[in-house]
Amino acid sequence: MTIQQFKKDSISKFSGKSPSANLDIQVLMEFALNCTKTQLLLRKDDEIPPEKLVWLEAAIEKRATGLPVAYITGHKEFYGYDFLVTPSVLIPKPDTEILVEHAVELILESMELHPERILTICDMCAGSGCIGLAVLKTLTETYEIAGDKLPKITFADISSAALEITEKNFYHLFLDDDSTPQSKNPTVNKSFQDLLRSRVAFVQTNLFEAVPYKFDFILTNPPYIPHSMVDSLLQDGRNEPRLALDGDISFFGDRALAQDGSELDDGLEIIRNLLPQIKEHLNPYGSFLMETGEYNAVAASDLARSLGFRTTILKDLEGQLRVIESHF
Repeated sequence: MTIQQFKKDSISKFSGKSPSANLDIQVLMEFALNCTKTQLLLRKDDEIPPEKLVWLEAAIEKRATGLPVAYITGHKEFYGYDFLVTPSVLIPKPDTEILVEHAVELILESMELHPERILTICDMCAGSGCIGLAVLKTLTETYEIAGDKLPKITFADISSAALEITEKNFYHLFLDDDSTPQSKNPTVNKSFQDLLRSRVAFVQTNLFEAVPYKFDFILTNPPYIPHSMVDSLLQDGRNEPRLALDGDISFFGDRALAQDGSELDDGLEIIRNLLPQIKEHLNPYGSFLMETGEYNAVAASDLARSLGFRTTILKDLEGQLRVIESHF
């Protein structure tokens, strides 16, 4: 079967099952055939190799059940970088990129103010590690931060499966990528990679329970979806981990209750537990950036202010309230 015929047949078969059917099929074909959109057009009359055709047909069937393209390919671009993803972690989303952008700005400012210090960063509820790794990648690649200026970063998550993906992404982005080393000299490259390894830690923990030290920056995208919304979000077969979505789970893993015994449904219970711990684990003059929902950003900001933080709410690319930036 030719590329053009497969695409035509797939769109016809997939019609009505996804609002982005055309794009989904395009991305799956580009991934399977290892080519760009332009190359697909130029090769539209080429026959698809049998083994690739089998994979593509299975991929289309999976997508028709609602499984996201990123889980089918195992990859998702975020902040210009390629991340490995599985159903053990949330799929990185463009909404979160504003957090990375502002984190990089704050970290660079702090480096200028305190050139003698090695800054410390925590990516709490790390998932795929996309936030902390995108920050680290941008610092090393775009701004060529290296040597003594390279910050230390701790990735923390309650899920061992998620941390495994975080660690794989670290190796994928830094140790399997020729663009990261600062020199073509193999000795310098190895030295830089050894330095990177020494500056990164992975900790399985329930929030900060197993994290004894403090940080200059805490970056986090905690679960913040109200419990009543989670089921509807997962009905389309997206298969994202409930643990990373439901914000109304208590510190002990059960459903959070209000003082009157009723079940909470504002998506803020994990944030209520997290904020006092952030206060304990943030260095003086430190900052934290936390993603929230557009529906509970103001309430989350008020919670932070009640603990003495000065807060600003940042909007995402769609103009929705998305990230709380806070300082002492």
